[in-house]
Amino acid sequence: MAINLSKNALRVLTARYLRCDAERHVLETPEDMFARVADAIARAEVVFGQPDRVSYWRDEFYRMMTSTTFLPNSPTLMNAPNGQLSACFVLPVEDSIEDIFEAVKEMALVQRSGGGTGFSFSHLRPKGDLVSTTGG
Repeated sequence: MAINLSKNALRVLTARYLRCDAERHVLETPEDMFARVADAIARAEVVFGQPDRVSYWRDEFYRMMTSTTFLPNSPTLMNAPNGQLSACFVLPVEDSIEDIFEAVKEMALVQRSGGGTGFSFSHLRPKGDLVSTTGG
């Protein structure tokens, strides 16, 4: 099935979404990418106890993507089937220097694979509270 994509859409797909080798040679066509993503999404049916529905949903997702009726978020296009498919994450920040830097590390890992991050600071002590380990 030929997909009707603009030159700009093809340029963006090539630059950001199509699988490449270590030398940045493109390894898949837009059709291949949509098939890869459709297969990964449809495999959720196995997890939810309906493996007989995988083929139906694979075909349906592929049809929706190739017709551009529906396109998933960037992390799904980039990472399916072997990575994070979510786009947004809220990371908790606990009240210790180690936990604060652990949250920074987690942020870097999420952003490396295309996700965005926000932080929950609800567990941090209020301004002016005593820090028992330093007396400050």
